[in-house]
Amino acid sequence: MCGIVGYIGEKNCVPILINGLKRLEYRGYDSAGIAIVNSHSEVVKNKGKVSLLEEKIDALNLDAPVGIGHTRWATHGVPNEVNAHPTIIQKKLFLLFITV
Repeated sequence: MCGIVGYIGEKNCVPILINGLKRLEYRGYDSAGIAIVNSHSEVVKNKGKVSLLEEKIDALNLDAPVGIGHTRWATHGVPNEVNAHPTIIQKKLFLLFITV
């Protein structure tokens, strides 16, 4: 089962999204990612635990007032970074998920 968390406000959304994803870990997942929007959009995602995503994000020093975070089970496609969500298509931010 996937988990989705979002934030729009004046604070940096990144720690809020990571905290939200950690709170959703009990639901189960095999990959996680965040997408943020400030002067541009950026997506960071990976296969594995939210703690691995957090380490990856910490190295990037991201800051934005708007973002989404998503954990997912790979029900379609193998569990890897490419298939992790959220996804960018043609430079537009999309949150893709399939309900079966």
